[in-house]
Amino acid sequence: MLKTPITDWYLYFAKRFLLYSLALGFLLRITMILLPFLLPQEVIADFAVQGFSVSDVTFREWVKVFLLGPLNDIAFTMIALVPAFLVYSLTTPRKYDKPWGWILEGGLVLLTAYFLLCKDITDEYGGPLPVIVNALMVFFTLCYSIKFFLPKIRDAWRRYAVCFTLWLYVFLLLLNSLSECVFWLEFGNRYDFVAVDYLVYTNEVIGNIMESYPVVPLLLGIIAVSTAIAWPLMFRRKDFSRAAMTLSLKRWALTLSIVLGAALLGGCWLHLGYRHFKSDNRYTSQLQENGCWDFLEAFVSGEIDYTQYYTMLPEAEARSRQQELCHQRADGVQTVSDTLSPLKKNVVLITVESLSGSFLEAYGNEEHLTPRLDSLIGRSLVFDNLFATGNRTVRGLEAVTLCLPPCAGESIVKRKHNKAFSTGSLFRAEGYTTRFFYGGDSYFDNMGDFFGNNGYEIVDKALYGQDVTFANVWGTCDEDTYRVVLRYCDADHAAGTPFFAHVMTISNHRPYTYPDGRISYEGDAMSRPAAVKYSDWAIGDFLAQAAERPWFDETVFVIVADHCASSAGKTSLPLEKYHIPALIYAPSLIEPQRVAKTCSQIDLMPTLLSLLHWDYDSCFYGQDILDPDFKERAFMATYQDLGYYADGVLTVLSPVGQVKQYDVCPRDGWTFDETLRPARDEAHLRDAVAYYETVNLDHYRK
Repeated sequence: MLKTPITDWYLYFAKRFLLYSLALGFLLRITMILLPFLLPQEVIADFAVQGFSVSDVTFREWVKVFLLGPLNDIAFTMIALVPAFLVYSLTTPRKYDKPWGWILEGGLVLLTAYFLLCKDITDEYGGPLPVIVNALMVFFTLCYSIKFFLPKIRDAWRRYAVCFTLWLYVFLLLLNSLSECVFWLEFGNRYDFVAVDYLVYTNEVIGNIMESYPVVPLLLGIIAVSTAIAWPLMFRRKDFSRAAMTLSLKRWALTLSIVLGAALLGGCWLHLGYRHFKSDNRYTSQLQENGCWDFLEAFVSGEIDYTQYYTMLPEAEARSRQQELCHQRADGVQTVSDTLSPLKKNVVLITVESLSGSFLEAYGNEEHLTPRLDSLIGRSLVFDNLFATGNRTVRGLEAVTLCLPPCAGESIVKRKHNKAFSTGSLFRAEGYTTRFFYGGDSYFDNMGDFFGNNGYEIVDKALYGQDVTFANVWGTCDEDTYRVVLRYCDADHAAGTPFFAHVMTISNHRPYTYPDGRISYEGDAMSRPAAVKYSDWAIGDFLAQAAERPWFDETVFVIVADHCASSAGKTSLPLEKYHIPALIYAPSLIEPQRVAKTCSQIDLMPTLLSLLHWDYDSCFYGQDILDPDFKERAFMATYQDLGYYADGVLTVLSPVGQVKQYDVCPRDGWTFDETLRPARDEAHLRDAVAYYETVNLDHYRK
C-alpha cells in the first residue's frame, strides 16, 4: 500500500471538497431559478420567491451569476477547509511519543479530575454547562487514554476519525444546500439576520420546520447521499500508518501557512470584492452570493434590511404620521418647554437585570421576593402599565438611553454606528457628569462602545479596585456596584457638580450567586427567585446608604427593569412577558402616585425631564406619560417581530410583509388574552408601520 504524508491527504480531500462545493453551488443556483416553475402555482403563491422574474435578467447579469458565483463559493470553501486541516494535523502519532505522551496523559487526567471533583468556574455558572464540560473532558481523556495505552488501534482510530470528518463536511454541505432552498422559498433571499435569529428561537423554529416539511425522510436522504459520496474517500488504497501520518514541524508550518493564506485570500475577496461586483438586480445578486458567507456577515452586523422584509408606507407618509404622533416638526425635532424654572437635580437611573413585574407583590406575587421595592410603591411615582421594548438587556438600555422603539435585528447598542441623540447628551450639555456603571466587563454586548460614543464615562469592573468583595463569572455583586456609585456621587457632590449615574445591575442573572448572609431564602439559593430577593435587598441597602448622604434630598432615583425574566408565551409577543416595574423615587421632590396609563420604557426619561421642567429640543419618540394629551401605547419586539400595542389592539409586524393583529383583553391582574382579529384595523396598522419604518430607516441607513 502507498504511504502518503498528511499534507497529501489533506490536499486530496481539499480538492474533492472544492469540486463538490462548486458542483453543488451550481446546482443550487439552478434550483433557485427553477423553483417557481417546478412547484404548483397554489404552492409557490405562498412564498416570497414568487415576486422574481427571470425575464428581467440581462445576459450580462447571468454571466455574473455563473462566473462570480463560483468564485464566491471557492473563496468560502478555502475558509471552511481550515478546520479540516487542523483535524488532520491532530491525527499525527507524534503526540504519543515519550515524554510528550505521558505529559499529555497526566495533564488530561488531572484536568478531568479537577472538573469532576472540585468546584470550578462552570459549577459557579450553573445550568447545563458543568454537565456538558465534564462530559467532554471525560470523553477526550478516555479517547486519548485508549489510544495511548493500546497503540495497535491507533491506525484504525485515525482512519475512522478522518473518514468521519470527510463525511461530516459532505453532510453539512448537502444540509446547507437544502436549508438554503427552504430559506429561498420562504424569504426570497440568501441567509441574512432572519436566519441568524432562528438560532435564538430554536424550539419554535424546529417545531415549525417539523410541521411544515418531511424532515426525517429528508435527513435520511442526506445521510445516504453523504455516505455514498464519502465512501470512496474512506477506502482509498492508501493507508493511515505511522509513516503516512508523521509530519515534520517545518512541513506542518509551511502547509499551515498555505492553508491560512488561502483562507485569508478568500475572506478578503468575500469582504471586499463580494459587494463591489454586486448587481443592481436584487434577484441576480442573491443568486451570485454565497449563503454561508451571508450568514456570517449577518451574524456580525446584526441588521435586517427593513425595506426588504417589512410592510411599508410611502416614506413621506410614514414620516408625516410619525411626526404627528411624536409632536415633532418636519425636521424631526420636538421642542419641549415648561413654564416653570428647570430643576438641576442629580439623577440615578437603575436598570435592574431581568426584573419581571410578576416578581413584585404589587403585581400579584405572593413569595415576598421584593419587600424593599414593594415598600417604595406607596412612596414613589409608579407606572403600573409600563412595558419593556424587548427581551434582552441591550434593548432595555437602548430604550432608556435613546428613547426610541426597537429596530429590527440587533439593538442599536450592538451596532457599529450607534451614536444618537441620547439622555446622556442632554445631561452632559447641562454640565452634569454622565457615567455608566456596570459590574462586569463593558465590552460585553458592546456596552462600552455604545455608552462611550454617546458621551458617558464608563465605570466597569476594571475600575472597581478594592470595592470588589464578591464576584462570579458574570461580574461583581450588586452591592459592590452600588458602593462604587456612592463613592463617585460623593466625589461629584464635593466638587459641586451635578451627576447623572446610569447603573446596570448583574446579580439577577445566572449563575445567581451573591454574598452570604444578605437574605434568607427557603429553596435553591442559586435560583432566579433567590437572586431577585438579593437584588431587591441590594437596592434597599443602596437607598438606605444614599439617604445618609448630603446629596440625597437633591437626587431623583429612577428604578426600572431592563426586561422580563422570560419572554415565552402562546403568541410571539405575549404582553405579560413584557410588563416590568418602573418607578421614580424622590421623597422631597416628587409626590407619590400610581399611574395606570399604558406606556413604554422609551417614555420614562422624557417623563423625568418633564418633572424637572427642562426645556430642550428632542429627537425622542418617547413622550411625557403625565401629559394629559399622552397617547397610550407600548412597543415590544424580538429580533424579527415588532409589536405595537394601543387601544386594546396588538399589531405584530414580521418578515416577509406579514401582519397579525390581536384583540387584547386583561385576564387576571397583569395577564392578558390575545385573540387573533378576524378583520384588520388599518388605522392602527398605519400607526405601527409609521413608528417602526421611520426608526428603522434612520438607523439602518447610517
